[in-house]
Amino acid sequence: MPTVTSLYAGILGLILIGVAFPAGLLRGKLNIPVGDGGNPKLLLAMRRHANFAEWVPFALILIGSLELCHVRPAAIHALGAALVVARLSHILGLKGDTMKSPARLVGAMLTLLTVLVASVWAIALHV
Repeated sequence: MPTVTSLYAGILGLILIGVAFPAGLLRGKLNIPVGDGGNPKLLLAMRRHANFAEWVPFALILIGSLELCHVRPAAIHALGAALVVARLSHILGLKGDTMKSPARLVGAMLTLLTVLVASVWAIALHV
């Protein structure tokens, strides 16, 4: 059972609620049932939520599969913690008015690195 991965899945699940809830509240407040209605604040909230939802599930599947292949718990913790830091950094760094956000860059690159390492590791276990 991937018990270490489940810890990070739980943490990331709470973060998902934290990123989805503001988007839903804003959508209700603005009475925009679908899309962003041309509202830049809603678009930003939607992208924070969507980007999280695009990357986290697959990263967790990779990390969980490594745990099921008996990769050391310390390595699973390292990958899980990196993913949490990466996703929080990306959320905080995603701005509607600039691409020049160090936190966004760190979040995107650390997410990519986590997925890359987990992917290559998963392949290497079967070669």
